Amino acid sequence: MTTIRPMRMSDLLKISSTNLDHLTETYSISFYLEYLTKWPDLCRVIEGMDGQIEGYILGKLESSPYPSPVEPWTPSAGVDPNYLPWHGHITALTVAPSARRLGHATKLSESLEQQSDAANAWFVDLFVRESNEIAKELYRKMGYSVYRRVVDYYNDGEDALDMRKPLNRDKGRECVRENGERVEVRPEDVW
Repeated sequence: MTTIRPMRMSDLLKISSTNLDHLTETYSISFYLEYLTKWPDLCRVIEGMDGQIEGYILGKLESSPYPSPVEPWTPSAGVDPNYLPWHGHITALTVAPSARRLGHATKLSESLEQQSDAANAWFVDLFVRESNEIAKELYRKMGYSVYRRVVDYYNDGEDALDMRKPLNRDKGRECVRENGERVEVRPEDVW
């Protein structure tokens, strides 16, 4: 039996085995600590019966760093297509290679989605490498769809797909779109 629980600082010394995949982004300890300090409810681990960390998720709640172009903001206002309303964001989600295909990624994502829903967020989003077919399919199965392509997002020049899943606040599903792969933006336009 596995357990999902809040991430603790001591877990940072135990998560290296989950970061063995070449597609997994790894971060400095200070990066993880920033998340644990600012968004402790959105940082979780999944722990196996043996006490080993089998996966983790880092998330945050945010909006664009500038005021909404209209108050109150609604998706149908359509005044600034790059404005990001209050939403949850999955910064990192990884499962150890030995613990894959057990539903861990889904359980971790659902925990972040529930926290974001409780905070009245419009949606949860994440960025995934265009070439990461396994991750894209996993997120689609969890209800995420591509909102837009961020050209040259990664340091190596690869594009990112900005994928979103609407939450309860978005009753009309206005924060998602069909054929989002065709909508291209630059990294500086993402805010």
